[in-house]
Amino acid sequence: MAWDDLIRLRHSFFLPIADTFHDATWQPSADVYRTRRGWLIQFDLAGVRPEDVTLTVSGSRLTVRGTRRDWIADEECSCYRMEIPSSHFERTLEMNCNLDAAQVTSEYHYGLLLVRIEMEAQQ
Repeated sequence: MAWDDLIRLRHSFFLPIADTFHDATWQPSADVYRTRRGWLIQFDLAGVRPEDVTLTVSGSRLTVRGTRRDWIADEECSCYRMEIPSSHFERTLEMNCNLDAAQVTSEYHYGLLLVRIEMEAQQ
């Protein structure tokens, strides 16, 4: 194996991970449940402070955005491996109904954002 190949191999272990998350927007995972009155959506926002989250509804779109901060970076240490994204995030879900007239409430519980959407009764 040539010296250049060894250097490329070494870089392939460390650089792509840091490059992947540097200034990237990540999309938190979401579970969507249909309920008798509408929808329940659960977003995985571990490590995100509730005050750093914004929820918007427009037409049939529900968007959650905010920032997850790297609290360890404040300490004097150097990065060895970064796999947990710490940056701005945004996730938009396209629902199969108009949400403008719906009652939307949210609560933050143990790193999960729970969004309840109650639809008006169909007549």
